[in-house]
Amino acid sequence: MEIGIVGLGRMGANMARRLARGGARVVCYDQADAAREALAQEANVDRAENLAALCARLSGERVIVLSLPAGAAVEDTIRDLLPLCSSGDTVVDCGNSYYRDSMRRALALSQQGLRYIDAGVSGGIHGLAGGYCLMLGGTPKSIEIFEPFAKLLAPDAERGWLHCGPSGAGHFAKMIHNGIEYGMMQALAEGFALLQARADLDIDVARLAETWRHGSVVRSWLLDLCVDILKDDNFLEIAPVVADSGEGRWTALESIELGVPAPAITAALMNRFSSQGRSDYTRRLLAMMRARFGGHATVKRAE
Repeated sequence: MEIGIVGLGRMGANMARRLARGGARVVCYDQADAAREALAQEANVDRAENLAALCARLSGERVIVLSLPAGAAVEDTIRDLLPLCSSGDTVVDCGNSYYRDSMRRALALSQQGLRYIDAGVSGGIHGLAGGYCLMLGGTPKSIEIFEPFAKLLAPDAERGWLHCGPSGAGHFAKMIHNGIEYGMMQALAEGFALLQARADLDIDVARLAETWRHGSVVRSWLLDLCVDILKDDNFLEIAPVVADSGEGRWTALESIELGVPAPAITAALMNRFSSQGRSDYTRRLLAMMRARFGGHATVKRAE
């Protein structure tokens, strides 16, 4: 078993390690020297200096995984890979690409004799030890080829990975997964904020969170993470700015296009926009309208 991996960030590097430790030979590449060097001591990992070297060191019908940011990075890498690939090779996009882009790429590559799998991957920085949840889109043959590697990456050979459907299905499933994640995170954060606000009730929020982990209907991995965070107040020192990735926006757009209400997910996305300062203009205008129609006081902007 041998596989190529392009992109050695937090996800790609740990996927390479898990595959190699599972017995696969991994040939990997990243533009950054430091990213390649970080795998120097890993057994069964061969670090290539460029894409051409990566392809040359893989034999037979090659399987090449892309662990790259959605958009231009994936598009450019596929373009550079095309002249290096042969008919029967399989390209697996393990990033968070937009599912419609994946459908387009699968069709384009199939016309050149190449297989394409859109692989939604969840597990984050804990995937190396605990395994990754894999949502796969592609033809039955392409999934059959990738199956041995899916079984190594997943938490268990028979669980934690699924052929969701044709091209686009894997990234569509991951998109909705991340939309759900937005809503769950928002609900947990709001609930703990409400608990913290009633200081007079003297609730130990961290201990309550730990209690909820055992038998409660809200127990989850996200709650587990909250327990560790709430044990001290160091998180209060960071700026209250929450980034949003493409999946949340795409999920909200999909709900509009399908006419399927998704108020919790959409509200969570809007809250992230607000945390990034995108509500400041709106709030200033609101404050001035109140001042003009009702004579209400305004607060001077801090220097």
